[in-house]
Amino acid sequence: MAQPVQYRVTGMDCAACAAKIENAVRAAGIENPLVSTASQVLTLDVAPGDERLEAVERSVSDAGYHLDRMQPGAAETAQETSHHLTAGYRRALWIVVALNLGYGVIEMVGGFVAGSQALKADALDFIGDGLITCLGVLAIGWRLLWRARSALLQGVFLDALGIGVVGNTIWRVFAQHPVQAELMGVLALVALAVNVAAAMVLVPHRAGDANVRAVWLFSRNDAIGNAAVVGAAGVVALTGQSWPDLVVAFAIAALFLQSSWVIVRDARRDIAGSRN
Repeated sequence: MAQPVQYRVTGMDCAACAAKIENAVRAAGIENPLVSTASQVLTLDVAPGDERLEAVERSVSDAGYHLDRMQPGAAETAQETSHHLTAGYRRALWIVVALNLGYGVIEMVGGFVAGSQALKADALDFIGDGLITCLGVLAIGWRLLWRARSALLQGVFLDALGIGVVGNTIWRVFAQHPVQAELMGVLALVALAVNVAAAMVLVPHRAGDANVRAVWLFSRNDAIGNAAVVGAAGVVALTGQSWPDLVVAFAIAALFLQSSWVIVRDARRDIAGSRN
């Protein structure tokens, strides 16, 4: 029986990205695509010569992601060379890692200073995106088993951070603390700018899509979260109440935990598959 066709995916940093890729594959006429957020590999149960593969590559590229066909066995040896991982592209990815991790730490500290749980939750998103992108760059050339193990540790770490923020937010529901709405709003606006900057850094290295559309696809979900924090800051300033901050914190943290749980699930599946 022929091995399934596999692609390495670049530009995927969350479960929402995996869902968009799955939808793009289905739109090209192939059902039941398997996208691992842990190993960042797309697996299709079709023959290598299937004429629909060209449509898949075009559809996923139009969604704003890079696909590279992996040779049989490459998921185990990971020795294939990605044509787009030039020195410039690798440098761009490291800039994105620095932006996400750097501002994630800044926003987390700012959340404590401003007394804002929403800022802390938003910081988790930056940290998670940064770690996922970092692993994607570092793990090129690693065996699938080791990539999956690393992703599993990362997912557990992110779960712990997310649960900590949720727990602290629940405590804040009963122990009301004032929120510095002005600082909260400023940090959220800077977060939006950082997300756009990260997208702009990658635009020159994305294939098959218009630059403006690529920026939108890459930053849309993160921008929605940033905008929610800005909105919460405005309501806090108008009402003098902290509940808008707590509501947004719960929403962002829940989405973050969903993504981190998906990483753990995919990593465990990849580990089990690599041992069969």
